[in-house]
Amino acid sequence: MSKAMTPRTWFLTGASRGLGAHWAEAVLARGDRLAATARDIAALAPLSERYGDHFLPLRLDVSDTAAVRDAVRSTEATFGGIDVLVNNAGHMLVGAVEEVEEEQARAQMDVNYFGALAATRAVLPGMRERRAGRILQVSSLGGLVAYPALGIYQATKWALEAMSESLAAEVAAHGIHVTLIEPIMFPTDLAAASPQVAQDPAYAHARQALYAGAEAAGFTPGDPAATSEALLAIVDAPEPPLRVLFGTGGLEALRTEYAGRLAGLEQWDHLSRLAQGKPSGS
Repeated sequence: MSKAMTPRTWFLTGASRGLGAHWAEAVLARGDRLAATARDIAALAPLSERYGDHFLPLRLDVSDTAAVRDAVRSTEATFGGIDVLVNNAGHMLVGAVEEVEEEQARAQMDVNYFGALAATRAVLPGMRERRAGRILQVSSLGGLVAYPALGIYQATKWALEAMSESLAAEVAAHGIHVTLIEPIMFPTDLAAASPQVAQDPAYAHARQALYAGAEAAGFTPGDPAATSEALLAIVDAPEPPLRVLFGTGGLEALRTEYAGRLAGLEQWDHLSRLAQGKPSGS
């Protein structure tokens, strides 16, 4: 695993489990400083014991915007600034659009989108002042393609995608790079640890289509630990990508998706022209 020329300071949300736990270990193992957040920081105690003052555990619910700002300020006060933000906290609500309660939908957006937005906005002043910084947004293949029974979850990722693409264009002049990470399939128990909907038999076919689609696409589970090296490579790259897929099979799925979108738009282009109307003065 490559080592950075000088130690960096990271702010990582959702560090207690899944990909975040692997990333926290990798960041600290190479000598960087890390502020890591979790709703239950007891899970972070082993890292505190091993890495001492290189590690700052923070109890945080990212849906609390004021608490997010406080956590960022605490990290800046402790380490002198944040070089890398990784917005990883999130959960996955599985359910058809009609099955999801409004409160569940709002909570999903609060964590996956507004939590990332709050952390992003909080680190930007310091990064702009130093004219350097990396912001890594953990999206999903579902931030680029929408599958049945995941509409609300994927809506949060589509929102994250749009915000981050605009942000990348806005902050490039300040020396800040933004990267959207698109994991495909990793055994992290994300769905199992997330809120559940009351399933309606009317949408059993949607859940079946979700799993059948993943099987048909040939998605196979990747190794969560292996993502750490890829994450560090993004941060070390002089010109990191705006988007990068984590895992295999995604490119083929996207080629099919985008070809279908273009074909559909071309098929109905006659309505596009009808809606345009005639040029004024003709």
